[in-house]
Amino acid sequence: MAGVRAGRGALWRGVAKAAAVAAFAGAALAADAPATRVPMPGVSAPAEGKCVEDTAFMRRNHMRLLVHQRDRTVHEGIRTERHSLANCVSCHASREAGRVTGSKEAFCEGCHRYAAVRLDCFECHADRPSRTASAAANPGGPK
Repeated sequence: MAGVRAGRGALWRGVAKAAAVAAFAGAALAADAPATRVPMPGVSAPAEGKCVEDTAFMRRNHMRLLVHQRDRTVHEGIRTERHSLANCVSCHASREAGRVTGSKEAFCEGCHRYAAVRLDCFECHADRPSRTASAAANPGGPK
């Protein structure tokens, strides 16, 4: 009976050593791997430096804000700039391309591609700022 116990103890020590080696090897391999398999979208910050709402809030709620703004504008005739699509486009248009769609680096398209969400706003709306939208977003002119 003592020999069986000694054999089991050696077996468990061997299993523990193998598990420790596997854990350390896995950690070493993981350190060399990229953080995610899918790269995060490389979108630029708003032109003004700060969005009208907190970034985390906008990631979760921007569509609700846009739909609410649309309903107020179309159904009630109330037009405001704060959450308007034109205001978003005027700030978030890429400095290089001047638009929010057209590439994975473009602000709207980059995030929507990453999240695998259909982006249909620009089937009807302009994806680049108009002169009037840019002027409305920045009434004092360039800073």
